[in-house]
Amino acid sequence: MQAGRRNTHNAIRTMITMTYQSRTYRSYTESDDLTSFKVAVSQTDLFISADSSLKKEAKESIARLRSSIEEYISVYPNFADTLMPVAYDKNAPPIVKSMIRAAESCNTGPMAGVAGAIAEGVGKDLLLSSTQVIIENGGDIFIASKVPRVVGLYAGKSKFSKKVGISIEPKDTPCGICTSSATVGHSLSFGRADAVVVLSPSAPLADCCATALCNRVADRDDIKSVINYGKKIKGIKGILVVIGDALGAWGSVKLVDI
Repeated sequence: MQAGRRNTHNAIRTMITMTYQSRTYRSYTESDDLTSFKVAVSQTDLFISADSSLKKEAKESIARLRSSIEEYISVYPNFADTLMPVAYDKNAPPIVKSMIRAAESCNTGPMAGVAGAIAEGVGKDLLLSSTQVIIENGGDIFIASKVPRVVGLYAGKSKFSKKVGISIEPKDTPCGICTSSATVGHSLSFGRADAVVVLSPSAPLADCCATALCNRVADRDDIKSVINYGKKIKGIKGILVVIGDALGAWGSVKLVDI
């Protein structure tokens, strides 16, 4: 990540996108106050910034979290495929419980929150060894920061791509900043939004909500109703919706030029 000198001196710009395969947007992600590194375990590919390189700790965390989810799916195969919420299971692993709760709040399948859940789980594990952590998982971010940061928007061909960002204050972290797109990347979407970004103290909740809201955006006229729907979900702190040359925002979304 590179210091955002146009805004706060210590701000950091992070490009968000849903592109999994190439993740070329990571070339925009540099930092002069944190150490950045990539860690991949099976299909999980994280870009991490922390006080120091914590590759070993990150790999162990990813493996543990993935194992919890995979073992649960082996017993309850429907968990992996359903597009609807599933019944809460008090005996489920913590990461699975977080996905179930998020899906129930947003009326999605629990796997809609998996990227955010893993980002948050790894982030919390690494906070045991680092005072600051930023985890990017395919466009879904968990951030715990001691200085202001700027999260930049990547929204495909929209004119707002790489032109605007969201300012994040330290007091508002740890938090999840998650994106869903119908025009960028491989993720399933029933809508047409270039980007829906959601902020929440819970990354899996932000992830599920971004999916649910993106599904509801058919054209620019839907922006207001989609935001009104999303802001009623308990735990959602901010929403940004982009479709073409139209943009709408609500809550803890302080937009800045980048």
